[in-house]
Amino acid sequence: MGFNCGIVGLPNVGKSTLFNALTATAAAQAANYPFCTIEPNVGRVAVPDPRLDMLTKIGKSQKTVPTSLEFVDIAGLVRGASKGEGLGNQFLGNIREVDAIVHVLRCFEDPDVTHVEGSVDPIRDAETVETELMLADLDSLEKRLPSLQKKAKGGDKESAAQVALMEPIATALAAGRMARTAIAPADVEAAKRLQLMTSKPILYVCNVEEASAATGNAYSDRVAARAASEGARYVIVSAAIEAEVSQLPETDRGEFLEGLGLSDSGLDRVIAAGYGLLGLITYFTVGPKEARAWTIVRGTKAPQAAAVIHNDFERGFIACETTAYDDFVAFKGELGAKEAGKVRVEGKEYVVKDGDILLFRFNV
Repeated sequence: MGFNCGIVGLPNVGKSTLFNALTATAAAQAANYPFCTIEPNVGRVAVPDPRLDMLTKIGKSQKTVPTSLEFVDIAGLVRGASKGEGLGNQFLGNIREVDAIVHVLRCFEDPDVTHVEGSVDPIRDAETVETELMLADLDSLEKRLPSLQKKAKGGDKESAAQVALMEPIATALAAGRMARTAIAPADVEAAKRLQLMTSKPILYVCNVEEASAATGNAYSDRVAARAASEGARYVIVSAAIEAEVSQLPETDRGEFLEGLGLSDSGLDRVIAAGYGLLGLITYFTVGPKEARAWTIVRGTKAPQAAAVIHNDFERGFIACETTAYDDFVAFKGELGAKEAGKVRVEGKEYVVKDGDILLFRFNV
């Protein structure tokens, strides 16, 4: 089960610096964690989770295997991308394939780094990119709707359902609103099949200068207000700092960040926010060989969670022994939790919770 976030933005906003820092961090972890660069612009990075280190310690596991998230560095966008300007077609093609959008916005002044629009204004930049996405989405729907409307008038029920879904979205896009604002909660899964870029969840990354990394600045404050009004998320990062941190040995990073007034790296916050943006949660398996984190979508039932490990686990699912993370830690492992009556046996209808430690029983 792969999940990915596409990193987008105008030229010279710092998105490739951020991506390179992410993949450099991942490459540095490669000695301990599975890591691969699928293509030059795709990197898979470990999702930071201090719970996993605790479980490794309690379970005396030989190996620690975190879960991961994929990031895609998408070609820079310019005005007119929806009409094929610049690398527009490549940009739009790549962004349709990702699950969520990480939108990097320049929130720093630097006379040595030219801005494609001539001045720094993150809200204008956000609107430039999002307008191109809305125009491309609207064009996509307008090409599909006429034939579907014709079939719907002829009594085709499937086409009628598609038209009922697509028409309100097209109206919203024509009015300058994102597709996601016109999608009812019950239609979210059906809307995903339309592959509309403005229906995807978005995370704004405010790329600030080093001095503002801990507190943000006036530019990032404006982005925060925009995110709040949209129900979106935002993270403050200094891509320049992250590039430095990614080159340091793991043992030196904490001290370096502390000296800048930071409790954790911006990359960790981006990864964690991207994970949350996709509605993902983590469950764990713990044994003497390894402590491992597994990714599922919130609301997943036990057999489908088991399938993330192996399809046979779902096919032959009988039950799962379940321990909440806090109980596993409080009673110092599986044995202590069992003695305290904190290990439950759950069946096929159990909805897995974030932090559950699971042991699956199956028979194939």
